[in-house]
Amino acid sequence: MRGGAASGGVMVFEVLHEPRPGGPRTGRLHTAHGPVETPAFMPVGTNGTVKALTPEEVAEVGAQMILANAFHLYLRPGVPVIERAGGLHAFMGWQGPILTDSGGYQVFSLARMRRVDDDGVTFQSPIDGSTHRFTPELVVEIQQRLGADVLMPLDHLLGYPAPPGEDRAALERTLRWAERSRARHAGAGLLFGIVQGAFSPTLRVEAARRLAALDFPGYAIGGLSVGEPAGLMYELLEATVAALPAGRPRYLMGVGSVPALLEGIARGVDLFDCALPTRVARTGVLFTASGRLNLRNAAFRTDLAPPDPECPCRVCARTTRAYLRHLFAADEMLGPRLATYHNVFFLQRLVQQARAAIAAGTYPSWQAAVLARYRSAW
Repeated sequence: MRGGAASGGVMVFEVLHEPRPGGPRTGRLHTAHGPVETPAFMPVGTNGTVKALTPEEVAEVGAQMILANAFHLYLRPGVPVIERAGGLHAFMGWQGPILTDSGGYQVFSLARMRRVDDDGVTFQSPIDGSTHRFTPELVVEIQQRLGADVLMPLDHLLGYPAPPGEDRAALERTLRWAERSRARHAGAGLLFGIVQGAFSPTLRVEAARRLAALDFPGYAIGGLSVGEPAGLMYELLEATVAALPAGRPRYLMGVGSVPALLEGIARGVDLFDCALPTRVARTGVLFTASGRLNLRNAAFRTDLAPPDPECPCRVCARTTRAYLRHLFAADEMLGPRLATYHNVFFLQRLVQQARAAIAAGTYPSWQAAVLARYRSAW
């Protein structure tokens, strides 16, 4: 072990292998519901469920930790219902670690239904139109009542391109909210800080350093993969990681494409989440070693090959491209279920292979070979 981070005398994160500073690394995040080997990809379970999969299937594909959304769970079914069930783990039947997003993404995605000021955010519910007021303190309280293992503070995320002058205002607001969240946090669960700074490397570095001074047990990198060019995202990510404490876990929010995932790992990111693999699965798109496969393509109507011949998941072992295409053409619910199972399995296997390559000191060559083949099908 090269280093790590402790909180209150309890080990939170261990760096296990790091061939060079600022490069890919393996680690272990310790939570109340068990350890997470990193780099790790978290499937998204916004409403307390990874769409189309049972909790047993989520565990079966190798997922160690999932993400749920405090904003959506607050609106439906409501925190009191989940509390009466014994917390979010018991409510949804998942006993592994859970990270809850704060609702900060909804500041961006529900821009027409919210009003932001320095004290917090006023939302109009996308469910019934009712009005709700979210403050940094309330958001922390909600996540602690849910029983989350890792909590996210309320933050202000901007889309690309950021309006002139708003990047600085959003950065300052996010930092003030981080301080208020830190003060409100009662100790249950790990509260991470979130780095914003829009699309300026200078602001990103400043935000990371000021946030690091607040001494969070881990740090999320938010506001990327929201429309900016991939090259800019990687530049901002690299600058941000370099300014964060080396022994603390780094979480890149909302990134889950194969190229971006591997590029993030190459820059020292430990945790990822994204709805992409489950969302595209419901449309008939599979991740494979040779690139994305659109099962709705007529060419697969009589194709009796496995979806991904190199994948050992039970979908690829037992079904064919022709059968999966038939399920989608017939609008059978089994199609999205099987495609989701495969896609989540694919990414879990990918990060397992990445961990092995890092430990062996071969990550750069392994990454280049994976991406060369994956991109060749684009």
